[in-house]
Amino acid sequence: MKKITRKKHLEMKIQSILPHPKPKVELEQYSTPSIIASDLLWNALSLGDIEDKNILDLGCGSGIFAIGSALLGAKSAIGIDIDEDSINLALENASNMKAENIDFISEDVLGLENNFDADTIFQNPPFGSQKKADKGMDLKFVKKAHDLSPDVLYSFHMASTEDFLINYFDELSFEITHIFRYSFPIPKIYDFHTKESRDVNVIVIRSTL
Repeated sequence: MKKITRKKHLEMKIQSILPHPKPKVELEQYSTPSIIASDLLWNALSLGDIEDKNILDLGCGSGIFAIGSALLGAKSAIGIDIDEDSINLALENASNMKAENIDFISEDVLGLENNFDADTIFQNPPFGSQKKADKGMDLKFVKKAHDLSPDVLYSFHMASTEDFLINYFDELSFEITHIFRYSFPIPKIYDFHTKESRDVNVIVIRSTL
């Protein structure tokens, strides 16, 4: 596998990653657009967080961050998702991309033990907006990421919760170094959606331990 050395080539490559054919509303499955994923991955690469690093992609879905990291020269990449259909899709995508040193595991992220030597974690967790019982699910992912003790964490969140998140990360002794801002398009993929597409403001917090 030839390592990608230009951002536009990365975006073109991951555009062909297949999205989930039947996303599950209870898991809030939305595909990260290639333009957002490639921008974040390229920033992470520039900050020294990918090349020759062990990458963990929590709630990996179709595997875009694990695969993208592998294409950028990660030492290893592991994607984890509770949904077996997503894992099967991620495996197919990795095979199609001829991505090396990559694996995918079907497991509940919140039940993981610290058996991973992760340098960098990427996560785009559900925000718990569909079920009251799952409210604050993204915070549970942050706590789990903390328990896994990576050097660096990249975590997606709703921009409207930024102030609360800054305090929460501080309580966990994360040091926030960067906040990336994106307009995340949500397509009409679930029955309750009334618009063909809408944009949601999200942030990605880069933090270190």
